[in-house]
Amino acid sequence: MKEKAEQIANKANGNNGNTNTNTPGNNPGNNADPNGSGNGGTKYGKPSNKGGGGLVASAPDVKENLTTAETAFKGSNYGETRYAIQQAMLGVELQIGQNILKSLPQTVAGLKADSAQDQVTSTGWGWAGLTIQRVYVTGEKQFTFTVANNSVWMQAVNMYLANNGYAQQTNGQQNWKQTRIKGYKAVIEYSEGSGYKLSVPLGQTSLLMFEGINFTSEQDMMNAANQIDIDGIKKALGEK
Repeated sequence: MKEKAEQIANKANGNNGNTNTNTPGNNPGNNADPNGSGNGGTKYGKPSNKGGGGLVASAPDVKENLTTAETAFKGSNYGETRYAIQQAMLGVELQIGQNILKSLPQTVAGLKADSAQDQVTSTGWGWAGLTIQRVYVTGEKQFTFTVANNSVWMQAVNMYLANNGYAQQTNGQQNWKQTRIKGYKAVIEYSEGSGYKLSVPLGQTSLLMFEGINFTSEQDMMNAANQIDIDGIKKALGEK
């Protein structure tokens, strides 16, 4: 009677009388596909992607988009005009970002540039959201240089710089302080967990950030940051 009841229950559950519910396709927790093929490389019967090469790195054609914008504007197609201008600006910013990366040294403080981590990001709206980053690393020592347009970061740094008479020490350790690098006002911070961070505002919109992990001292960090051509980057960005 018990076996008969189990068979009826299994038929109701779609097991066709098979009392072993731990088979591929019947066990929701099994890595095999639901079709019971037992192939762990598929999910819901679909093959997993194993290649493709990704997308080709390219920037919008500036001249082409400016021509499109002009034509669209003459035809009172303002939506298309707006889009084409944004694409043209995006192309300009990506090209500026690539030019800045090319101008950076291949080594800083004995650390080699990791070109695989180079980044240029832009929203195409007049520097808003523009980010350029390069990482230098050897072993456990790392130096990261970032050019960013971030209003929140700029506000925080400018707040520090506006409070000339304010400083904070904890247990005799200076957490942050104002400094200068190549004539520019800056804020340098130190954390036991993340190391050194030097923030340098440029003009009204751009912020340079230098981050150092496992640097031996503040001076060691400053020497590394001094290897970056700040004036050249300022000029490339069009900051005054």
